[in-house]
Amino acid sequence: MPRALLARYAARIERPDYRLSPNEALTPARLKIEILSGLTVALALVPEAVAFAFVAGVHPLVGLYAAFMVGLITALIGGRPGMISGATGALAVVMVALVAQHGVEYLFATVVLMGLLQVFAGVMHWGKFIRLVPHPVMLGFVNGLAIVIFLAQLTQFKDPDNTEMWLSGMKLYMMLGLVGLTMLIIWGLPKVTNLIPAPLAGIGFVAAIVIAFGIDVPTVGDLASIKGGLPSFHWMFGEGEGLYGTALAPLNFETLRIIFPYAVILAAIGLIESLLTLNLVGEMTGQRGGASQECIAQGTANVVTGFFAGMGGCAMIGQSMINVKSGGRTRIAGIAAAAFLLLFIVAASSWIERIPLAALVGVMFMVVIGTFAWNSIRILTRVPRLDAFVILLVTAVTVYEDLAVAVVVGVIVSALAFAWQNASHIHARTRVEGDRKVYEIDGPLFFGSVEGFIELFDVANDPDAIVIEFADSRVVDQSALQAIEAIAIKYEAAGKKIQLRHLSRDCHQLLTKAGHLMVDSDDDPDYEVAADYSVKTGILGSH
Repeated sequence: MPRALLARYAARIERPDYRLSPNEALTPARLKIEILSGLTVALALVPEAVAFAFVAGVHPLVGLYAAFMVGLITALIGGRPGMISGATGALAVVMVALVAQHGVEYLFATVVLMGLLQVFAGVMHWGKFIRLVPHPVMLGFVNGLAIVIFLAQLTQFKDPDNTEMWLSGMKLYMMLGLVGLTMLIIWGLPKVTNLIPAPLAGIGFVAAIVIAFGIDVPTVGDLASIKGGLPSFHWMFGEGEGLYGTALAPLNFETLRIIFPYAVILAAIGLIESLLTLNLVGEMTGQRGGASQECIAQGTANVVTGFFAGMGGCAMIGQSMINVKSGGRTRIAGIAAAAFLLLFIVAASSWIERIPLAALVGVMFMVVIGTFAWNSIRILTRVPRLDAFVILLVTAVTVYEDLAVAVVVGVIVSALAFAWQNASHIHARTRVEGDRKVYEIDGPLFFGSVEGFIELFDVANDPDAIVIEFADSRVVDQSALQAIEAIAIKYEAAGKKIQLRHLSRDCHQLLTKAGHLMVDSDDDPDYEVAADYSVKTGILGSH
């Protein structure tokens, strides 16, 4: 079954058309949708940022400031309008060890260095390598991420007074009922009107019920107070005490030695998650490109955030999905989300802290339902078994380990499988041409196929002159060069002459770059040039 079948079936996954028509871009109606979408995202960002700050072992404001600054900067200069960035759990789980051992000031320095590495990756255009992520890996990533988001919401069902205990009795029933009501509003409202984003309506309606009737359920304020001032510039290097009672980081090589490994890991995880989110949002909104720009935007945001006492961040797929499904398509939504978040911190904390967590959990549960590629379950039996295995593998690793690790594992497994499949495809057709025997090689010649390539030749029984024709083959790497040389040695030892024919221009260049192999003239794009190879002289002579 062809590999393209996977993409064909995956394309059938039912997703609404989120594309923005050009005539909508600057209308007042569009502006209202963008701002309301930004408000919805900001409300959902608050508990996420606070929770991730707790995971990293830092003050909640460190997470909230990161969500504001990273969200604002990436919205302004990022590679994909509609994406939302902020503090994330994938980064927080790496930060916790650094903070525990060295303090939050070292974290700020690490975030700055992380940002510089991401900017460098963008300048070097390394973002384009996200194209190497196969579609089965993307499906596994999406499904695993949906499960991770779902599991993360379950912590909201714990008793705020005793986080070791789960809610029970009437509190649990009320929590479940309000979650269900929120989900029902988000599902049903678009069938009636699109005047207001359904997630925002769900949050507002459920919050009004809880406040009006004094229902005792966990609220945002039960997590932590989000009240604070405007973020200010903070120099994390020096001697003495820094923020939150921790020591400043000395500006020396020892500090660099401590923070550099963390910065590399955080930069890689942040870029992988951001670029995968960029691809997913691009598929939903019909946008393309922008990978390198997104790397630069993420890096710039983290450099600035580090100097303003934030924990750094990257793209947030859950909030990005909320934004897209609420109607956000332009940079205005992301800017509005950041502005509302800052407003909550500075002036409206008392109101936001009264929002029931059940409403926000309901929003995230609907994100889970919309994010999970349900059709991927059905296509598991219709695609090649290896692709089905990769989907399940990436999903499992995403849930049990980490998003970035899952993607790397999926890419490696897919690459090894691709190499193995191509290694078995090399073969040769033979024919007689005068007093010479011609081997017509078919298939790529690379490290995986060299053994099969060598086994194609019958040195003992071949005539005194043979031709190896590469019209339907490609010489890919150094292993291929060594295989050609090994065959040439065998034929010369038997007193026979070998000639290479129909080498493509890039193959000729590869042979030339090998150093001990030289080509006397440029190759002919019409494959009219042959090359005699001498083992003794190490020369490929074209004629």
